[in-house]
Order: sequence, then structure tokens, then C-alpha cells
Amino acid sequence: MASIKCVGILTSGGDAPGMNAAIRAVTRAAIYNGLKVKGIYRGYKGLITGEIQEFKTQNVSNIIQLGGTILKTARCMEFKTPEGRQVAHEAMVREGIDALIVIGGDGSLTGARLLAEEYDVPCIGLPGTIDNDLYGTDTTIGYDTALNTILDAVDKIRDTATSHERLFFVEVMGRDAGFLALNGAIAAGAEAAIIPEFNTEVDQLEEFIKNGFRKSKSSSIVLVAESEITGGAMHYAERVKNEYPQYDVRVTILGHLQRGGRPTAHDRIIASRMGVASIQALMEGQRNVMIGIENDKIVYVPFAKAIKNDKPIDRELVNVLNELSI
Repeated sequence: MASIKCVGILTSGGDAPGMNAAIRAVTRAAIYNGLKVKGIYRGYKGLITGEIQEFKTQNVSNIIQLGGTILKTARCMEFKTPEGRQVAHEAMVREGIDALIVIGGDGSLTGARLLAEEYDVPCIGLPGTIDNDLYGTDTTIGYDTALNTILDAVDKIRDTATSHERLFFVEVMGRDAGFLALNGAIAAGAEAAIIPEFNTEVDQLEEFIKNGFRKSKSSSIVLVAESEITGGAMHYAERVKNEYPQYDVRVTILGHLQRGGRPTAHDRIIASRMGVASIQALMEGQRNVMIGIENDKIVYVPFAKAIKNDKPIDRELVNVLNELSI
């Protein structure tokens, strides 16, 4: 393999708190190891349009505490086509970029994998998504911060729920993964979590009304994962109005609130560790792997595994929530 002299870095897909900490770590670790770094703006779109700038140490000063991504991000349909990827690769060749580090979720890593396969370019992925849905890593960059944002919001909603003796459905992000809903529910002391993973097994609303909504409780909070599978919080609120009209129901959709904000210490630390590890991986001749953390140790997860496999929900957590919501 030709030696790597210049590394490109981009953030793609949905933004996540801690992405800036990762950009900073990749940039500085690369420079420390004698490599050139080029920041690519607006994800794969910027790679196609050539929005590329050389990064020095000072380009990433004072960004570790910022949410979002200084490199911006964009969805790019063009990159999903072979023609689009060809244009992107030509831009890399023109800019002298020998390897690519991509920070994003499964869609972003899928793009990196295709580019790597078609043009034999070493690509390393960093799991940047609040959904925590990438296989092979215990946690993703942004997940902890999003969880804390949910916690903060639910604590405030509880004050109102209790004052008015209401049943609140709080919709959280996570797409087709219930990690935010389930762990958010445990942390916030919610009565239940409705998650896509169990939607086919039981009627989660019926279970909750049957078990969780005890007569001794004047109010209840249920976290619902936004997902086509669950139908989201509005769907359940409608059902309660129709099937259990005795309850006073309200819905709060947290939406993009969960994506922003200052990253927690935990997210800054894992982003920094993963960023350094991505450069280390390239120096070791690794390619087409995602950097993960398992049992607090850095691991390399092949793209194929990280993207293809569904990350399982720990059923132990469901038991914890059920036992504590009586």
C-alpha cells in the first residue's frame, strides 16, 4: 500500500454533539504523526463540489466544547450514484488526499465503504450519531449528550405532569433503535418506553396500561421512540383517547433539541479517543473499519459488520425499567 501523506476528514448525515471534538482529535493526531489534513465541508457533497481546505492545529482550536459540526453536514443523493462517487474520487486525487476519515452514522459509513471498494482508498469511520445504533461499539459519539438532553426535558415535563395528573407521551429520536427511549426512560424514572424492537412482540400500550399505570400514581410519563414501526407519540396519544378516554393525555415531541448542545465530558472523551485511534489505524495499515469502543477499549469493526448487523437491545434494561416503574 502506498504510504499515506494526506488525510481528508468529513462529517456526514445527522449532526451529533462531539463531532467537533472528533474533528479536533483527527486533525491534531494526524499533524502529530506528520500527516497533512484537509477538512471537507458539507460531507460527501463538499467532496463532490471540491469544498476542501487544509487544516492546521489552529483550525480546530476552541471547538471541543461546541455542538454541531464546524465542517457542516449535508445529505448527498449524488454520492449514492457511481458517477457521483467518481467525481468525489477525482477531487480526492486532485487534492492529494490518500485516505478518508468519515464521522457519521450507518448511511455515512455505507458511503465510505462503497468509495473504499470502488477506488481502493483507505477509509476509516467514526460512529457519530445520537441514535447509538451502530453495531460493534458500546456507544456512539453524541449519544450520551442526547440522553442528558432527554433527561433534562423529561424532568421538566414531570413537574407539569404531576401538577395536572396527566399521562405524557414524550417522543424521542432514534429512528428504528430504542436506545434513547429505553435508557432515557430508566434515567428519567419514566413509567415505560415504547420501542420499535418490541413492537412485533406485544401491544406495548396495552401492556403499559395493564401493568404500569397503577392506581397509586397520579401521573405517568412514557417515552416513545420516533419510528414508522411504533408510529410515534401522536399515534399512541390517539389510541389512548379512543381506547382509554378516562386519561388526560398530552404529547411532547423533543425533536431536534436532542441533536444540539454542548457535548458531555463522556462524548468529548470518546470522540477524542476515537479520533486519535483513527489515525493510529491508518498508520497500522488498517482500512475500511469503524473505530468502536467495547468494554472501554478501542476496537476496529469492519464496515460490513458495523452497517449490516443490527445492534441488539439489552433485555436486562427492559426488566430494570419494568421493576422500577411499579
